[in-house]
Amino acid sequence: MHAAAQRLTAALGPEQVTTDPAVTTGYAHDEAEWAPHGTPAALVRPRHTADVAETVRICADTATPLVARGAGTGLSGAANAADGWIVVSFERMNRVLHIDTAQQTATVQPGLVNDHLRAAAAEHGLWYPPDPASSPWSTIGGNVNTNAGGLCCVKYGVTRDYVLGLQAVTADAATLRLGRTTAKGVTGYDLCGLMVGSEGTLGLITEITLRLIPARTRTPHTVVGYFDTLADAGRATAAISADGIVPSALELIDRFCLQAVDDWKNMGLAAEGDVLLLARTDDPDPTGSDHADRIEDHFRAAGAGYAARSTDPHEAEALFQARRLAYPALERLGPLLTEDVCVPRALVPDMLQRIEAAAERHDTRIGNIAHAGDGNLHPLFIVPAGDTPAKHRAQQAFEDIVDDALALGGTVTGEHGVGLLKKRGAAAELGPGVLAMHRAVKTALDPAGILNPGKVF
Repeated sequence: MHAAAQRLTAALGPEQVTTDPAVTTGYAHDEAEWAPHGTPAALVRPRHTADVAETVRICADTATPLVARGAGTGLSGAANAADGWIVVSFERMNRVLHIDTAQQTATVQPGLVNDHLRAAAAEHGLWYPPDPASSPWSTIGGNVNTNAGGLCCVKYGVTRDYVLGLQAVTADAATLRLGRTTAKGVTGYDLCGLMVGSEGTLGLITEITLRLIPARTRTPHTVVGYFDTLADAGRATAAISADGIVPSALELIDRFCLQAVDDWKNMGLAAEGDVLLLARTDDPDPTGSDHADRIEDHFRAAGAGYAARSTDPHEAEALFQARRLAYPALERLGPLLTEDVCVPRALVPDMLQRIEAAAERHDTRIGNIAHAGDGNLHPLFIVPAGDTPAKHRAQQAFEDIVDDALALGGTVTGEHGVGLLKKRGAAAELGPGVLAMHRAVKTALDPAGILNPGKVF
């Protein structure tokens, strides 16, 4: 048995440590199937912070790399393990520890599912806004490690905007508290913010204090628009932004994705057009109604063949649920490679045209879903299983789209993280000087390089 695995089993017991390949291989990678991974030496499922600290201590003593894992819904390979690594799954550390209604905060363990936090907050009339499409399955720890976004983030912000404090185990097995629990606090460097989005390369997060906000009580206004082309939908998106409207969601789904959801769930979404834009505004009346009217006007002005306000809240929610189902619906068709570029909102039409050009240039089928309201685009590359030339073409298109986003002043990842798939693009975006700063921080906090090495940069 691997030395670290042997010591971990002795220290934590077989209930928390397994070396059975039939089990560990299921934890060896996230949803980024195209990113490389190996066979872990052991899987650790801790119950307490002390278990995590002991795991790190043994890994440090044996110079064994380890990687933290939530639900495995990540799309960049950030949670992938190489041969001989230790995987630390937080699935058993999944509790809401405390909700403070006066401070409007929640303190939770990292394995808590996003939607479970939302349900717990709702019992107190509070709301946790970040809502990745995987919110029914993804965990708060994974969301924090990748600084996850979601459908509401165009108005309400991403995970980092809600993390007040956290507890983490560092590479020397020390347990530290970073950040604060108060509404304000500016003492020292923002080391808590540094941990958010670090993809497990600087420490293992074992507890998180999150800011909550009062639950929305008004029924949101939902506007639906169908377009013949991605470019038309992109122009509608840019016009809404130029008008100063900040919707609580503005989502794009193309026909290929709509048809995949229809084939799976029989929802009849693809009947009206090739591209669907879903807008939602939750501003108080009459402003919300006025914004919805203006959004509908922008849809029509940009060429929508059909545009309408939804008067049925259940119908509106079903439409947004279809957006969440787009990725799993396409997964049923074969292996997926998922992009995650973000460009200035005014340049969404240009970026969508560049995506179409990349698809044509490399003879690759690309479906498009997007958080169009904040310029975060998610092209989806569908490749028949076992078709190596098609996979190679898709990878070339993927890299072209990364370069196109940078050329437009964008970023290579808006919410999925760098992981393994975006390392080249991240290096190009950051540049040598900033990359050196990242490496200096990593070396200072993890001198032995055991915390998820080889990720991000």
